[in-house]
Amino acid sequence: MSLYRGVMSKTSADTTALRLAALCAGMGALHFVKPQPFDDLIPPTLPGSARFWTYASGVAELGTAALLVNPSTRRLGGRAASALFVGVFPGNLQMAWDWRHESLPKRTVALLRLPLQARLVAQAEKVHKGA
Repeated sequence: MSLYRGVMSKTSADTTALRLAALCAGMGALHFVKPQPFDDLIPPTLPGSARFWTYASGVAELGTAALLVNPSTRRLGGRAASALFVGVFPGNLQMAWDWRHESLPKRTVALLRLPLQARLVAQAEKVHKGA
């Protein structure tokens, strides 16, 4: 396997891009199919309705997935995915705060989402650099 731009092999970057695309497409679709759980993650300090932000982030996830799937837009898709994953981080913080008095399994899920977000950003940046 040859290294591409010293980051990862082209095949590995493509595989990572497709996995991120599947994640974004699935989550983006869920924003429309079952929006209520996403509404609950919207920090109350954001202007407008939670549902607006749920739908807007769903559109962003679907658009990012489309960019990641297409090899000619994959580099941009990697950067868009990084921005998306950073942009939804406040929702993960909101969940951790809201669930601080929930059961141990729910608190664990909420807290484990925080470092997962950093991993997703790192993977998206690898796609951006390897595309």
